[in-house]
Amino acid sequence: MSIHYLGPLSRGISRTKQALFKPIDVKKWFVVGFAAFLASLADVGLSGGVPNTNIGKRSKIDLEEIFSFPQRAWEWLGNHPGWVVVILFALFFFFVLMIVLTWLGARGKFIFLDNVVHDQARIVAPWYEYRKEGNSFFWWNLLWAFITSAITLGYVLFCFVYLHAIYENTGNSQALILPAILAGLGLVAISIVSVFLFVLFRDFVAQIMYRDRINGWEAIQRFLPLFFSRFLHFVGYAIFRFVLSVLIVIAIIICGCCTCCIGFLILAIPYINAVILLPISYAMRAFAVEFFEQFGPEFEVFPKPDAGSPLS
Repeated sequence: MSIHYLGPLSRGISRTKQALFKPIDVKKWFVVGFAAFLASLADVGLSGGVPNTNIGKRSKIDLEEIFSFPQRAWEWLGNHPGWVVVILFALFFFFVLMIVLTWLGARGKFIFLDNVVHDQARIVAPWYEYRKEGNSFFWWNLLWAFITSAITLGYVLFCFVYLHAIYENTGNSQALILPAILAGLGLVAISIVSVFLFVLFRDFVAQIMYRDRINGWEAIQRFLPLFFSRFLHFVGYAIFRFVLSVLIVIAIIICGCCTCCIGFLILAIPYINAVILLPISYAMRAFAVEFFEQFGPEFEVFPKPDAGSPLS
């Protein structure tokens, strides 16, 4: 079985042109754009930074402040119980909001996929039709977020304690350079693996759930044998998709600069953002479906095109 990347992308772009530009239907753009907006709520965002590593007396002072921060923070909270209540309430509100958005996004994944597969613009009907699959996706997404958060937090705490021990034993900031670099690379590796597995779950396990009308665990069981037997192809998919994402971001930045940053302001509006960028999200979703269909008829979801169709 030969697996391709450019072919599915080309077919995904063709489906996007056919659905959104032949002809251009403003109402359809806003409806499908809303589905794309809902679907984006379940995606995972990761961010990170590189600390300042200036060496010298100033670095020593900064390191002492950093390593003593947990103790100072704990003491400060002990002396300000009112702020503890405010912080706990803010955290509770944040987690509730994230859970609600994740649930909406999980349901939106199947609404958007259904619109792409059948070239339609519907919200209400697929919202109820794929309620079971969307809710199952939500619980698995929530479990995945909990696991990755626990692993990441545990790793960060371990690195913090380990680096603190090195600093206490040596009293030399130079001794922290290599361990800190290795710790940062480990965090990057955890992030890459986490995002890779999430992309597979979002793009392919959800497609199995959609096609066969099954829950997340059943879909995962069907996907895993294919994943292990075709591991390099899925790695290639992730790399190919990452390169496409970088090119898309560069193009958006160029377009934003050409509009004297007005484009950036418009794209900062979430729903409008989804409508304007609908051709991109539509093509990428269609590309994922086209790519996965190459692994056999049991993974096909697109209706068969008629003879003479541009996609035939």
